[in-house]
Amino acid sequence: MGLSSILVIAAVFSIFNFGFKQGIDFVGGTLWEVKSDVKIVQSVLPKEAMVTPGSNNSLLVRLPELSETDHQKYVEEIKKQDSQFEELSFESIGPAVGQELRKKAVYAFIAVLLIISLYIAFAFRKVSFPVKSWKYGVVTLVTLFHDALVPAGLMAFLGSLNNIEVGTNFIVALLVVMGFSVHDTIVVFDRIRENIKLEKSRNFHFANLVNRSVNETMARSINTSLTLVLVLVALLFLGSANLYYFVLVILVGTVMGTYSSIFVASPLLTLLTKN
Repeated sequence: MGLSSILVIAAVFSIFNFGFKQGIDFVGGTLWEVKSDVKIVQSVLPKEAMVTPGSNNSLLVRLPELSETDHQKYVEEIKKQDSQFEELSFESIGPAVGQELRKKAVYAFIAVLLIISLYIAFAFRKVSFPVKSWKYGVVTLVTLFHDALVPAGLMAFLGSLNNIEVGTNFIVALLVVMGFSVHDTIVVFDRIRENIKLEKSRNFHFANLVNRSVNETMARSINTSLTLVLVLVALLFLGSANLYYFVLVILVGTVMGTYSSIFVASPLLTLLTKN
């Protein structure tokens, strides 16, 4: 719990101190991927264009919203200087659309947190001793928030350090993290529920029961998470550069989700009972 508190405080500090560097998904603009000489591209495009290396020797160009007329004009000018020029992708999003996407992303994140927590409280409605069912939902909410906050704080820090932008992929990654995290937490909670049912009297020590339940499910939680972690590590180092930070968020969130189901959710549930 102490380590989790430190990580959460660090994540909150990172988010409020650095903020998120929002991508074109949220603020609008143009993302253009090309294969050409970087000096030629920079000489043709306006000064506000940001040119960075992409995957497979390509260049990623970020611009304010660009009309199709200007797009074709820049293509022709670059082709005059570079006959090997190749356009890989072109994506342009208006500010209004970006703002709408950002609003829906926030709503999706909050909705998932609340719906999952309410569902857990409902699913455990028949287990009211020694912990009320709604407390399972509250602990799940805290755990999910913890698991999403740490990778979010990391992305805020990387945005300040390396100008890493966040977009809809970032929100998708957080939703994936929460989905996996709640699965791991339910495994532990379900074993606690089953062990409570096996108790012949109500005169038992709840903390000992939780400890036994965690020990019984720990190997399964770690093994299940490890299979996903191995795949994510492979994608992180061998996959597309465009998906690097998407995979990184899921990887960090998966590790935090496994950790929290054992070392955050279970202790919190114990603290919420007087037994």
